[in-house]
Amino acid sequence: MSFFRCLVFSCITLLSFTAGGAQGQQKVNYAYLGLEPDIVTNYVGQNAVRLGYVRVTVELMIHDVEQLETAEHHMPLLRATAIEIFGNQPEEKVKSLTGREDIRRTLLKAMQNHMKKETGTEVVRDVIFTKYLYQS
Repeated sequence: MSFFRCLVFSCITLLSFTAGGAQGQQKVNYAYLGLEPDIVTNYVGQNAVRLGYVRVTVELMIHDVEQLETAEHHMPLLRATAIEIFGNQPEEKVKSLTGREDIRRTLLKAMQNHMKKETGTEVVRDVIFTKYLYQS
């Protein structure tokens, strides 16, 4: 397991304990699902002649383990959403840390909206980028 994944897991575990203590004995039952293979797509460079590409490893935090099968069933929709959102981003946003966070939040909201429309519930609690590479 890579250092970054261990760090993310440790932070999530710590947050789970903190949230559980503050809210009583509520059991947190999150699940994680990776969009495999990595999302690889083009984005528009500073001029229309030049394209860049981005490669992102995306992990989804699912609200409940029982919703994991539902999320897996809708994986083509979730992947298509990620590819579309990354493909529509300008170069400045793809390359900046604040832009990356904006993309993550946009992706989360879009996935939640799609899942709510398809299943009646958001299913996806959070989106985590574990690898983020770009080239212009």
